[in-house]
Amino acid sequence: MTIAMTERAAQEIQRVKEEQKLDDQMYLRVGVAGGGCSGFNYRLGFDKEFDDKKDSKYDCHGVQVVTDKKSALYLDGTTIDWFENVERRGFTFDNPNAARGCGCGSAS
Repeated sequence: MTIAMTERAAQEIQRVKEEQKLDDQMYLRVGVAGGGCSGFNYRLGFDKEFDDKKDSKYDCHGVQVVTDKKSALYLDGTTIDWFENVERRGFTFDNPNAARGCGCGSAS
């Protein structure tokens, strides 16, 4: 199982870590939670904790990404990207497991 991140997204994560003066040992935790209009919401946040038994870990362009093993089942093959234009900016998730999605960032 894998989660990938574009170099552009990794650069944005590194920028945020530097801006917030976060320790280099902080992981980017990626997960899914129930809710949203399509069934799931993606979650991103920084976390100090990693449990080898409960979590999976990936290195994406120097960013240590962790996810709980349950979320990893839904995120397998997902690529996280950073999108920015005049109208909006944010992380996008290209998830081959999502049957449908919507503009709010949810997936099913």
